[in-house]
Amino acid sequence: MEQLVFELAVPEPPSFANFLAGRNAELVDALLAFVTGGSETGMLIWGGPGVGKTHLARAAVGLAQESGLGARMFAHPRDIDDEALASVSASAEQLIAVDGIDLADEAAAARLFTLYNAIKERQARLIATSRTPLAALSLREDLRTRLGWGLVYELVALEDDAKPAALALYARSRGIVLSDDVIEYLLRHGRRDMPSLLATLAALDQQSLATKRPITVPLLKGWLQRELEWKPAAADTPHNA
Repeated sequence: MEQLVFELAVPEPPSFANFLAGRNAELVDALLAFVTGGSETGMLIWGGPGVGKTHLARAAVGLAQESGLGARMFAHPRDIDDEALASVSASAEQLIAVDGIDLADEAAAARLFTLYNAIKERQARLIATSRTPLAALSLREDLRTRLGWGLVYELVALEDDAKPAALALYARSRGIVLSDDVIEYLLRHGRRDMPSLLATLAALDQQSLATKRPITVPLLKGWLQRELEWKPAAADTPHNA
């Protein structure tokens, strides 16, 4: 009997280890250096939906915490309320991340401006993510100016032709043996976004260990069929900005 304790792949916590950089190697290196020090107050990461902005912001916060640095993340600019501002101003947190600053309304932008100034005064660091570039952000000009004082990077999607090598590298880093035909089948029949691809690999690894079977096309085919048969109700489906 299969010793499985899951029905669907549970994504690993976001980390730098499970982010496939592709053409974003310079950005990742800069972010790693930014997390643990440097003279810059802010770093803005922008890019289209699904390229990994939230993943990297959470990975940065996780790395800071693992390194013994105080860190926290706001999942939306509206979460920066007066209580949060007071907490950040009074705390010793050295890294703050704010996801989706392009979603900030006028009130949230004002609090984000105050947050930035508090962070700068304490010589802490701010990571902000956005779906639009700095010049196109519909934020108050003084806030855009301050964000532009720091590091600004575009995060680009991993190209399809780079995914086989990237998946093979990721698998080797986890001690997973993947043949070329497994990777080809996964890319042809599975979801092609990287979070889903990595979640599938993690699930296959667990299933391989539980069943004592190698990861083969039949094993992958059975997993993908199971995933297709699981159809959550519309009300249960998460919606990400």
